[in-house]
Parts: sequence; C-alpha cells; structure tokens
Amino acid sequence: MNYPDYIWLKEVGPRDGLQNEEAFIETDDKVKWINMLSESGIDEIEYSSFVHPKWIPQLRDAREVGRKIKRNKNVFYSALVPNLKGLEHALEVGIDGASIFMSVSETHNKKNINKSISETYPVLYEVIKEAKQANKYVTGYVSTVFDCPYEGKVDPEHVIRVCNQLMEDGVDAISFGDTIGTAVPSQVEALLERMLTEFSSEQLIMHFHDTRGMAIANILTSLRYGITRFDSSVGGLGGCPYARGAAGNVATNDVLYLLHGLGIKTGIKEDKMQQAALFIQDKIGKKLPSKTVASQANDYKKTV
Repeated sequence: MNYPDYIWLKEVGPRDGLQNEEAFIETDDKVKWINMLSESGIDEIEYSSFVHPKWIPQLRDAREVGRKIKRNKNVFYSALVPNLKGLEHALEVGIDGASIFMSVSETHNKKNINKSISETYPVLYEVIKEAKQANKYVTGYVSTVFDCPYEGKVDPEHVIRVCNQLMEDGVDAISFGDTIGTAVPSQVEALLERMLTEFSSEQLIMHFHDTRGMAIANILTSLRYGITRFDSSVGGLGGCPYARGAAGNVATNDVLYLLHGLGIKTGIKEDKMQQAALFIQDKIGKKLPSKTVASQANDYKKTV
C-alpha cells in the first residue's frame, strides 16, 4: 500500500476542543498550553474562535490569547471567524489563516449559526473576500458531511454543491467534518471518490470525531485516497455544542501513533504532544479519551 510520505496536522484542541468544555480555562493556562503545542513540531494550530462570547463563552478571551501566545515561525496559526467582526478581531491580534464554517444540513446549520444555507453564503463570501484581501489562507469547514443528528444520512451530491459554492467564493481548502463521529470507512470512500472528481487531494482536509471509535479507521481509509491533511485534537479533547452526544475530535496522539507506525513523517515529537495532553488534562480535571495518552501517562512527567 502506498501512503503519503508526509502528513500535515492541524491541532484544533485550543478551539474545537475547549469550546465544548463546561469549565473556562484561564487565559494564561491556554497561552502556556498553546506555547507547548507550538514547540511540538505541529504544522498548524487553530488557537481560538472569534465568535461572540455569548455563543462560546469558553473562548471569550480569543483576542487576549492571540496577543499573548509566543509565535513559532515554523507554525501556521489560524482561527475560526464567523463574520466580518470576528475577522477584524482576528486580524488585529494576528492570524496566518482564517477558517469559516457552515453545515451541509439545513437543520444543523440553522441551529449552529441561526441561518439557512442560502442565507449563509453571502455572509461567508464577505469574510472570504476580506480575508483574501488581507492575504490570508482561507479554510472552509463543512459540517455534517456524512450524517446529521437531525436529518440522518447526507447525500454526497449535496456536499458537492456546498463545496463548489465555497470554492467559487474563494476558499483555498475544504475541511470535511464528521461532526457527530458516526461515519464508517465505506462512507469515507464514497465521499472521497466523489470529491476527488471535483477537487485535488491538496484541497481536501478530513476532520473526524470519534464517537463510535471509527476515527482512526476513517483516517487510514483517507490515507489510501492520498489525503495528506487532517484535523485532530490533543488527547481527543472536544465535541460539538450543537450535536448532542458527539465525542471529541480524533486524538492527535493516536493519529501520531498510527502515522509514525506506518512510517509516515509528520515532524511532530510524540513526547511533546504527550506533555501537552497531560497539561490540559490536569486543567480540565478529567481524563482525556486518547488511548495513547492513557497508556503512556507514566512515561512522561507532567509540565504543570
């Protein structure tokens, strides 16, 4: 089996991970944690979300975090921006890339951002346009591409229509979200076979949650289709506030165990990622779901 030589990982724990935690992590702890991640060899860190605090209060300190983190010149720093005001704040404190988001499912989109799909496009177009004028890379998150908690199975043709519109509007890449973590490899195969008729593998990013324990199998399937970019969260931190019961993102630590075991390069130091996992585990006050973190917990000293 021919796998890609190198995989680009985006660490989404500071955004997608923390947004689903009940407790607010103190700003200085967030900054220390992100700085630890920055020294792990990770390619990209999505360090926060510039949404209104009433929607995601756990990330109400996004601007302060953006100002305080120590930037590593080898790391690409991105953030989620829902609208022009969010983009303005993100640009003010510094981003390399902006991530916009919407759902393929009408119901999930309405519950997530309080707009229909048709109402969402003009808002996102303005954000994309302004971000590109600022010379920023733009990623389009597309949620519920396999299954929706409200509408059930999702037709790949519907996913294509949404992605084509976002590409036409100027995004550089699409991140395909298994938002509720229920996809199985056959669904991944069906989606990628269709997507790769429209887009190059370099434009596709896979974003798996691990509710049913299928995330690693789905990543392995994606690798066989030449996908080289994945989103993951240290320790498996996270979930989705608008998809009840959804587990966290696939754990960065578990993905590294898979990739390095297959001989695929990432540039990431597993011991540094383990230390980052143990640090945030201590701050949230509960065990992270990553099996790799649990099995190696005694091998590394916590940096608290």
